[in-house]
Amino acid sequence: MTNPYENSHATIFIADRIRDLSHTKTQAEIATEAGFVNPNMVTFLKTGKTKIPLDRIPALAKALEADPAVLMRLALDQAVGATAARAITEIFGSPVSENEQGWLDEIRDASGNTDPRLTARSRTALRGIFRK
Repeated sequence: MTNPYENSHATIFIADRIRDLSHTKTQAEIATEAGFVNPNMVTFLKTGKTKIPLDRIPALAKALEADPAVLMRLALDQAVGATAARAITEIFGSPVSENEQGWLDEIRDASGNTDPRLTARSRTALRGIFRK
């Protein structure tokens, strides 16, 4: 298997970000910004030939103009598998993106910081926002 991670959510995310940025940045520029010596590393990540190096997530996220928390969640799943990634986030908490933090802040403000329980009604209302 030459591209063992090609169907991972992390690989798909990176490929999408590279495509979205292609009008402003080359893959070589992304590689340089992420601190990769070999510019082919971005191709390897995009095609699923290799896993995302966890130590490069902050720089890679910045180069991809992505939230590092989102990239970390995807990379953890890719690096250790779904079961181990769930264990890690159960112990240390899930990385929260800047956008998710905005939702949390709004919920806290709207509820008067009362730590509201997620009820069936509130779940339905929230899912309705996203047409789910």
